[in-house]
Amino acid sequence: MAVSIGKLRIPNTVFMLCDVQERFLSVISHMDSVVHVAKKMVRASEIFEIPLIGTEQYPKVLGKTVSEIPLPSDFKMFEKFQFSMVIPEVDENLRKLGRKQAVLFGIEAHVCILQTALDLVERGFEVHVLADGTSSSTDDARYLAFERMKQSGVYITHSDSVLFQLMETSNYPEFKKISAIVKEKAPPAGLVKL
Repeated sequence: MAVSIGKLRIPNTVFMLCDVQERFLSVISHMDSVVHVAKKMVRASEIFEIPLIGTEQYPKVLGKTVSEIPLPSDFKMFEKFQFSMVIPEVDENLRKLGRKQAVLFGIEAHVCILQTALDLVERGFEVHVLADGTSSSTDDARYLAFERMKQSGVYITHSDSVLFQLMETSNYPEFKKISAIVKEKAPPAGLVKL
C-alpha cells in the first residue's frame, strides 16, 4: 500500500468553501485574506473544472456568502446548522463525486474548519487546509486549530502552492490564467507569526 504524501491531482480534488459570510467580515482576524483566497479558489475551480462545494452557517442570522466572491449563478450553496460542512447533503454530493482529496478554506479554523477536516479524514479523505484562506476570531485559536488538524493528518498549506501543484508544469494549458490569479496582490494573511 502506497503512503499518501499529499500530492494533489485535478481528477481527485474537490474545493470546499466554508462559511465566508457577511456577518463575519468585522470579527475574523485577517478576513481580507480569507476573502481574497476564496475569490482566487472559486475562479481556479472553474479553470481547472474542479467541483466546488460551499456552505453557509445559519444564513438567516449570519448572512449570505460575501458578495465579492464570484460564485457561478447556478451554484448550489448548502445551508447548515451543525458546525461541520459534512451535513447529509454535502456527504451525498461528495460520494457522488468520488473524489478523495479535499482543499478546504473559510472560517472559523477552530470550529467549522476543524470539525469538517476531522469528518473528512474519518471518511478517508486526504485534507488540505489553506492557511492563507482560513482564519478565526483570534490568532491563538487559528494557530491551535492548525496544530490540532496536523495531529490528525491534515495538510496545512498555502493557496498558491495548491494551484501550482495542481498544474504540475508551466506547460499546463491554462497556466497563464492560473498564473495571473496567483500574481494578484494578496493582503497580509498573518502567517509569519504562526
